[in-house]
Parts: sequence; C-alpha cells; structure tokens
Amino acid sequence: MESERSHRSRSQQIKSMKKIDAATRRRDFLKMGTIAAAATIVQPHVLGGPLHVAPSDRVNVALIGAGGRGLQNARELLKLKDVRITAVVDPAEHWDLGKFYYRGVAGRLPACQEIEKQYREIEPAFKCIQKADYRELFSKHAGEVDAVLCATPDHQHAHVSLSAIRAGKHVYCEKPLTHNIAEARLVGKAAADAGVATQLGNQGHSKDTIRETVELIRAGAIGEVAEVHAWVPATRWNKTLMQPPSVGQAIPKGLDWDLWCGVRTPPAFHEVYAPVAWRDFWEFGCGAMGDFGCHDLDSAVWALDLDLPTRIEMRPAGASDPALAPFGEIGYFDFAARGQRGPVRLNWYSGGLMPPTPEVLPEAAALPRRGVMFVGTTGVMVCGGAGGKSVIYPEAHAQTIQTPEKTLPRSAGHHRDWVDSIKGGPAASSEFGYGAKLTEITLLGLVAMRTGKVIHWDAAAMKAVNCPEADLIVRGQYRQGWSLDA
Repeated sequence: MESERSHRSRSQQIKSMKKIDAATRRRDFLKMGTIAAAATIVQPHVLGGPLHVAPSDRVNVALIGAGGRGLQNARELLKLKDVRITAVVDPAEHWDLGKFYYRGVAGRLPACQEIEKQYREIEPAFKCIQKADYRELFSKHAGEVDAVLCATPDHQHAHVSLSAIRAGKHVYCEKPLTHNIAEARLVGKAAADAGVATQLGNQGHSKDTIRETVELIRAGAIGEVAEVHAWVPATRWNKTLMQPPSVGQAIPKGLDWDLWCGVRTPPAFHEVYAPVAWRDFWEFGCGAMGDFGCHDLDSAVWALDLDLPTRIEMRPAGASDPALAPFGEIGYFDFAARGQRGPVRLNWYSGGLMPPTPEVLPEAAALPRRGVMFVGTTGVMVCGGAGGKSVIYPEAHAQTIQTPEKTLPRSAGHHRDWVDSIKGGPAASSEFGYGAKLTEITLLGLVAMRTGKVIHWDAAAMKAVNCPEADLIVRGQYRQGWSLDA
C-alpha cells in the first residue's frame, strides 16, 4: 500500500495535471482542436470544425472599444448566460458621454465596473482583464479569450479584426466593417480562410421585419423593382466646425491618445475628435454614409441580391473642408442586371434630404424621417430604417397581397446568432462575407463623394477605372508600425 505522504503527493500531481489539461483543452479547441475534450463535452470537430467551442462551454469574449456603442454591445452580451466578457480594452479609462445621445459614462473603467457587478452576483471573485492596448491582450492573454467584439472607431476596425482572426479568435465587428475597401476585402478573406465565426454589427439585419420585407420583394408583392431609396436624417456631430482644429488641447487624464489614433499619425488632441464626433473626420470615420449605410442599404442588397455597383455618383450638401464629412449628401448607385432581375438604381440621402413622396401614398401617410422605399411596377413599399416594418401602397393593392412563405430563417438575436455560430451552429446571417460586400458598397459612395467624380467601378480589379486618384482612398495609408500585413 502507498504511504500517506506518497498518496498525498500522487493526489496533488493528479490535480495539477487536471488544471493543465483544462487550460490546454480550451486553447486547442480554439486553435487546432487536437486535444480530446472531457467526456461531458462534445468534440469540437463534431460541431463543424476545430475552431468551434462545444455547447457546454462558455464563450469568453474580449470587448475592444468601450465607448458608447461598445458599452451597448456589452449589455447585449451580459444577457447571454453562456457568455463571459473576460476582458475590456480601451485606450481611455473614462469617457463622459453626457452631451451625446449615449448619455452617461463609458470607457475601460466604467465598462469593467458594470460587467464585474453583474458577474459577481454569481461569481464573487470575478475580475475583468483590463488593457489599454489590444495588441497586449493577444500577446499576453490569448488563451483567456475565445472571441472579440470590436467597437472601436472605424479606422481601427480592420487592424483589430485581423489581429483577432490571426490569433484564432471569432470576431463581431461594428459597422462599417472597415475604413476602406481594400481592408474590407482583406478582412473578409482572412475570416473565410481561418474559419472563424463572424458577425457585422448591423443589428437591424436580425429583425423579423427585414426578413418579411425581403420575402415580400422576392415574392413579387410590388412587381419588378428597379428603383430603391434610402434616407437618414443624420448630419455632422460638429455642426459649426468648418475645418480641422489648428490648435490642440490638453490630453484628458487617463487617455492614451497615441493608442487611440492607432493606424493614423496622431494630430494634436482636441475634443472635436473624441469621443463620438470622430465620425466627422475622414482620417477616423466615414460620416453619415459610413454610420448608416450598412443598416439602411441592407434590405435592398439582400432582397434584390445586389452585387457591387458599376457606377457611383455622390454629391455633398453644404460646403465642407476636404478633411471633413459633409452636412448631408445625395448619391446614386447603379447595379447591372443579374439573372432574371433587371438593372437597379439605389438612391441615398442624408442630413435631412429625402426622396419625393410617391403619389400612391395617401395624404395622411408621410414618409418616415428615416426609411427605405422600394418602387415596383405594381406598387411601392415603405419601410422603417434599419430593417423596420414595411407598408405597401396603394392600399387597395396591399389588401390583395398574401403573406409569402417564410423562406428565411428567423434570428434568435444578433449577438445570440454570433455566439451560436461560435458553438457550431450555422453562420450568422451578417457574417463577414456578406458584411464585406455591404461595407464595400457603402464605402464606394464615399469614394465618389471625396473625389468629386462619377466612379466607374471595376470590381475585379478593385479600381475606379476613370479616377486614379481614388486609389489612395480605396487602399488607405498607415503609419509605421501599424501595417495590416501578417
């Protein structure tokens, strides 16, 4: 028989081996899937590939970007019992969002406090990993993270997403997927090659109402559609600013401005840049078009199976500095015929500009402040923005339409679908393959507006054939040390 001392030693060795095996199993589930899971956990290869986490496992998510939109995303993840937000990354400890529509406070510390408060109700010792630099997260804590939710400013989307994908992490990224077209194609391809689960943050894509719109259009409820209008009231955040600031301000305490700028050469800090209002500056954001295009072009791209436009024209409303987004815009995207569908023109408006009201609408039925309108050969469909409910006119025609068959799977929720995909379910419906296309369409509008040219787009060559100066906007520029190369 073993002595008591040797028995205790053997027990300690077994416990130590179990701890090592648990850590190895999680790491290998996400990278290679070569280590066998415990008997109660389904093998990941059974669920669809070595990168899938088993259903009985909890998905550990790192939130990268803890501003207003990041905190909103975190609150959606907090509703999911099989998810833990284990890390929060933001170059700012604290953001005061009182004067923006997000209200309240955000940033690394407030986000961690809110997350820890909820999780400690059932896990008293829970503590978030906090980092200012996401590169440090991947170099030091990669084994503690299964997936990443990116809610940084637009200019950092591609760098964060590619870093995560190359580390074998699943990725959810806010819209637009990237800041330029070359990035969109690079991120889409990297995600497909890696086999990770992805989702673009255009939340309206997961509504039942957008699916009903798509099914009605495809069923011919308003006949053949060759014209679509989409509009948003959004304008510049800095409504009185006419050019970028020439004099900087003191950097707020707790903000690493150099890290916030990331791939861009940092200008002197000024409150007109951050938080939130960075969208006004082409170096960091994409204006109203970039903010809302992936939401409000979505139903048309989906319903009509639009590929990439061949001709794009967009004009600004109101004078603006070349470095700044305009106060409004109107644009035209022309798509070639495809299959049995004829050519389509997609019209875009922002800053209070709207399409004319069709005569088939009754006098009491004004267009919504934000919406999408499909013009067909037998009727007109008006939808709320971001995949909102649709109404068909004329009313007499609408009464004759039968509800079409539900040909599209209904969503369990935008974040839920992403997590289910991570755990072996079907791909989320706005995965990066679709999201990259939707982003490219959106960003082509900005190429046309920023160059002031009608763009003739050669999608195969990723080139504006009549506008060589567009190449810089299509491909972007990066400061030393922040290359997107692997």
